[in-house]
Amino acid sequence: MKTEKTRNLYLLAIAFVILSIIKHIEFIYIRTDQTVIAENIFTKIFCIIAVLVLLFIEKKKLGDIGFKKQNILKYMAYGLGLGAFTFAISYGIEMLILSAQGKAPGLAVYITNFGLTGATNQNSLSFMAVIICIAGNIVNVLAEEGFFRGIMLKNVSESFGFKTGNFVQAFLFGEWHIVTVVLLLHDGEINIPTAIVFAIGYVVLAGILALEWGTCFSMTGVLWVGIFEHFFNNCIGNMLHVVSSTGVDEMQIVRIVFSNLLSLGIVLAINRKKKKN
Repeated sequence: MKTEKTRNLYLLAIAFVILSIIKHIEFIYIRTDQTVIAENIFTKIFCIIAVLVLLFIEKKKLGDIGFKKQNILKYMAYGLGLGAFTFAISYGIEMLILSAQGKAPGLAVYITNFGLTGATNQNSLSFMAVIICIAGNIVNVLAEEGFFRGIMLKNVSESFGFKTGNFVQAFLFGEWHIVTVVLLLHDGEINIPTAIVFAIGYVVLAGILALEWGTCFSMTGVLWVGIFEHFFNNCIGNMLHVVSSTGVDEMQIVRIVFSNLLSLGIVLAINRKKKKN
């Protein structure tokens, strides 16, 4: 059994390295997100394939890593509700701050890509743009939740315990997002000191959510809460923007940090209460 667990960890590490290489190639050179697809879809497809291959090797089913059919609607409500609640508060705080600065903030709905530097690649709010955004985010969350919370968290936890597994998957999920910083550095849009700050920002922000979604998986035994909140967070970041007299999404980073911390705090509080009971 120990040899089997060790083998699974080695295969997991190899899969993560291969997927990271694919992600960097697609982001920096192929740039599928700048086409009509508007998403780096090949990385996500390979991620889903990796999940299926690892499940086959480990002789497991999708249900074993949290894709169970029971209570999907209940957990969907939890995930979407958690995202809506935390972002409603964070958007409100952002607009209050901008109003206090006399910048006359308002909300605008259109499709963009997310970035720590603010909204990018503005598109018209066409029906096709919305469909592509939703479809891309569905593929994205299934791939990332399946690989990081399903496969990675479960395998590392089986060998080293849940706390270690949760922190490992959270850190690597944060590292997974550094490619965006590498792209900005490659294109000359930022310098190395700024890239380091942004890289730390991505690791922390993505890591906070990964810890939360890993905890949700531990509490419920399914991935659905994390999947639906992940989907909501991505869609709201792509679609709903704060505009003011001086720019667009100027305080996006504050909004996201507050929402992420609030969401993690709520989940940890519920988990602590559940353990006491």
